[in-house]
Amino acid sequence: MSPIYDLLETNIPHSLMRYSDKEFPQGSSLFPRHSVVLQYLKEYAQEINPHISYQTQVLNIEKPDPSRSQPWTVEVLDLKANKVIKDEYDAVVVASGHYNDPFIPDIPGLVDFDKAYPGAISHSKFYRRPNDFKDKKVIVVGNSASGVDVSAQLSTVAKQPIFVSEKEKPTVIPPAKEPWAAGVPEIVEFLPSQRGVRFANGQTENDIDAVIFCTGFHYSYPFLKSLDPTVVVPSGGHAAHLWEQILYTADPTLSFLSVPQRIVPFPIAEAQSALVARIWSGRLNPPSEAAMEAWVQEQHEKKGEGKAIHVMAFPEDVDYINRLYELSKTATKAPELGLENDGEGKRPPYWGLDKRWVRERVPKIKLASRAAGDKRHELRTLEDLGFDYGEWKRTVEEGEKLF
Repeated sequence: MSPIYDLLETNIPHSLMRYSDKEFPQGSSLFPRHSVVLQYLKEYAQEINPHISYQTQVLNIEKPDPSRSQPWTVEVLDLKANKVIKDEYDAVVVASGHYNDPFIPDIPGLVDFDKAYPGAISHSKFYRRPNDFKDKKVIVVGNSASGVDVSAQLSTVAKQPIFVSEKEKPTVIPPAKEPWAAGVPEIVEFLPSQRGVRFANGQTENDIDAVIFCTGFHYSYPFLKSLDPTVVVPSGGHAAHLWEQILYTADPTLSFLSVPQRIVPFPIAEAQSALVARIWSGRLNPPSEAAMEAWVQEQHEKKGEGKAIHVMAFPEDVDYINRLYELSKTATKAPELGLENDGEGKRPPYWGLDKRWVRERVPKIKLASRAAGDKRHELRTLEDLGFDYGEWKRTVEEGEKLF
């Protein structure tokens, strides 16, 4: 089941989230609806569409012989024919994302509350439309993109205030100071007898109709259960043994895309793919297994053992894109293979000062868009919202001349 809900729109301007070689359709809203993004992806994939197997479930990926020179055995279920198929491949890219296995924190009383009031507790993965919560007293748990978006949608139909439970300060989109929102700390206990909850500050709230957890997802790759060392830690909190968040350190013929969080996914996947293509084509040697593991351990020392190892909030995401660009540039040119750009091949994205400027301001841009209400769908450019990089740059340059 997809976590995409009816009124979902992007939280990143399309001018920033696009692939480097394809713009969004002219006239697209600055923050397009999910249907526009879907069509964009379909068009982008049109050339390779004949090679894509739809309605196919991956059951298992393994190497019967752990030698790197041996192929991967991939077992899939053709859902149309209800038939299991096995094939061998030299390399495998896992691009399944990490928005499938919902994470709901283990809170005292939650299980009993759920039994007493079936359906009252849910996760944003299963949220579809605000009208399902009409006139209901709702707590939204989580302060990231989905939590902010879902609570804003509910405010049009649910009882007010919407209780927004925040464990920590927002790092993606600052919450607007709306009259319909009541900020509360994390839930520390469910109170089934009162159909209520207790918050970390001791406050209780009773007669709760619904609690929606916008608390993210586990990293889950059930088709890779035979890997040793494993990619997923038991808690599902992060993916392990991935150099530069991409290559499996024990065998670089297995790679992963878009594992990081708090990123702009399409450009990052594009930059990652460029690096993988150069390594797998033999034009760029990956580091040794020991060197890749050392890089992973360094990340753990910096960020800890939890999901923080994958968090790349600005400016880390921009620096990451540019680092992958520089790594890809070191690949051997191969004009004899007919590669474009004098044998370099397709160049990955590089974010200059203009994109860095926009990325830094995304939270403010989204907040300004939300303040426009339904008129936000008429916005086409950053300048429509008053965010003009050219004007900013001229102002800075003129200021420097004064000194």
